[in-house]
Amino acid sequence: MNLQDPKYNFALVREMLRAPEIISSFNFGQTDKVVTSIKQTGRLFCTGEGSSRIFPSKRLIASMLKRGMTFQLATEGGRQSLEYDLTGCCAGGTGWTVMGASNSGQTKELIVLIEKLLKENHKHIFGLTATPGSKLTQVAESLVLACGKEEAVAATMSVLEQALVYQAIEVGLSGCTCASNKQEAGKLAADVLAVEYDVDLIAKVADAPVIYLAGRNNGVAEELALKANEITRKRSQYLEGTIVVHGIEEVMNPEDVVVLIEPFEQDMEFYKKNLVDGVGMTVIAISSKPTLFPTIALPTLPCYDEYFQLLAGWNLLVQTGIACGIDIDKPKRARKVGNAY
Repeated sequence: MNLQDPKYNFALVREMLRAPEIISSFNFGQTDKVVTSIKQTGRLFCTGEGSSRIFPSKRLIASMLKRGMTFQLATEGGRQSLEYDLTGCCAGGTGWTVMGASNSGQTKELIVLIEKLLKENHKHIFGLTATPGSKLTQVAESLVLACGKEEAVAATMSVLEQALVYQAIEVGLSGCTCASNKQEAGKLAADVLAVEYDVDLIAKVADAPVIYLAGRNNGVAEELALKANEITRKRSQYLEGTIVVHGIEEVMNPEDVVVLIEPFEQDMEFYKKNLVDGVGMTVIAISSKPTLFPTIALPTLPCYDEYFQLLAGWNLLVQTGIACGIDIDKPKRARKVGNAY
């Protein structure tokens, strides 16, 4: 993607292309109060809806588990979270530190949850929003994103910055030095977004009735499956881990496409046998390592690889949407705020 080419004249592209700047200029010192709270409770519960929760919270949880951190971590949407004892009153504990993210700051499910927790006299509640003065900032001590308001319906730069805020929490808890690499990460992110993909590859994705996104439960593939609906107007499905070859191949068709995000090396032969040879479908990989499939090659940098995977996926979906001839800024039914308070 590049703004010099008229075909990329969309607000969505302009917002995606701000990712390198957002990464390289991010303030990793803004989450001190949240970190202090987590050290007191020993727990972090990440909530919100859709894109504000999927990639930011799941990337954090996966990364913390890799580190072997002893803090309890969990995530769920607002409605289901209403059923949980987040205050610790049932167990007689201090409860969870709750971090609620909403781009608009007026997502109904999140606000209702926070109001419930406030009635229960819960003390460890924080908000994360791109909208100063929003309802979320009124009901919870909130961090406000620096990226500003998005014009496109599909949330992109806000999702990226929300994930960086969660990464800043990880830095505060683990002492990781990844903040020192943010300039390099920003430069690599720009490289990832600038790549023009093979036209035949894009044509196969553009012609596919269904796009399957398969990968780890770290939010990348799941978030891209959501973005595929908004950006390409195609049916999509997120397939966690190795579910891509555990039954769903029964209903896959040769015209469909599977995009593997950083596929497990030990399973690639199995993927090829079942998906390429068995179904006859196109399989694409987004990976920092060589694969058996047409591969969108990525750089690698500790703590930032998931961001590069997400950005490469954005690039793929944008080029696909443009090839389909649609207005990627304006879905017909999807809304910027799914359910406003």
